[in-house]
Amino acid sequence: MKTTSFVVASALTAALAMPAVVKAGPAPKPQFQAEKCYGVAKAGKNDCQTANSSCGGTSKKDNQGDAWLYVPAGTCERLVGGSMKSKI
Repeated sequence: MKTTSFVVASALTAALAMPAVVKAGPAPKPQFQAEKCYGVAKAGKNDCQTANSSCGGTSKKDNQGDAWLYVPAGTCERLVGGSMKSKI
């Protein structure tokens, strides 16, 4: 493979990979009436930042006390471990 072809292929691969990296950040507000529910997110599935991480999808463990998800209004406290306030 020529050097020019390799450079072009590398640049194209990098450009296609960028949208996956840029997606990090808070989850958009859902279209339904929602509330933040702490302590119910699986590792890496939280909707926004925690005390120890800067954006959504970065919680380190299941049911982390400061990681939250948007849930339909009125359901958080009915979920096992769910709380309307951060547990940390």
